Amino acid sequence: MDPRIPRLRRKLAAIPFQPLRSHSFGEEQHKFCLGPKLAEAPVAAFEAEHDIVLPDAYRQFLTHIGGSGAAPFYGLKPLDRCSLLVMNPRGEPGTSRGFDSTGPEAHERDLFLHIIEMGCTDVCLIAVTGPLTGRVLTGNSDGYWGPNVSSATDFLDWYERWLNHMSAGRDNRALELTSPRLRAHPNRHRMAPRI
Repeated sequence: MDPRIPRLRRKLAAIPFQPLRSHSFGEEQHKFCLGPKLAEAPVAAFEAEHDIVLPDAYRQFLTHIGGSGAAPFYGLKPLDRCSLLVMNPRGEPGTSRGFDSTGPEAHERDLFLHIIEMGCTDVCLIAVTGPLTGRVLTGNSDGYWGPNVSSATDFLDWYERWLNHMSAGRDNRALELTSPRLRAHPNRHRMAPRI
């Protein structure tokens, strides 16, 4: 088991009781509760069905912390509701790229697993093949913005960054966190820093 896992459990358990923590968009949906941990068998079955190997940090989260629930945005989707996507081909330089469902030629392209619900056509993904394997990305499936690749090295680092920023009462646009200071300000929409 990854040594970060007990630390993440402690941090998550403390978040709802911290009076000066940031507000996490969508927290009303998951209420900082996790679904049951997944046994190895359903995880292995999902991998076999989709002919993929889940990134180790994400797999460890599912099997040692929780299989759904508390996470940025509307929360971590149950594994059986996650879908594989491919990034749309590159367009004009500097333009955003969207994501499509996988087709027959899917394994010839880099694959991304839609793991967190953001709402509308926005997606939070983890790369399962290619040079970004294990990294978390956010974007829009229609290509209106992004994709943005997190600087966190893996899913556990990304999740801990969310917990740390929330605990510190920080704003973080990429994680949709709003600090208590910013929420109280009448011009809060103008004050949020760009990341």
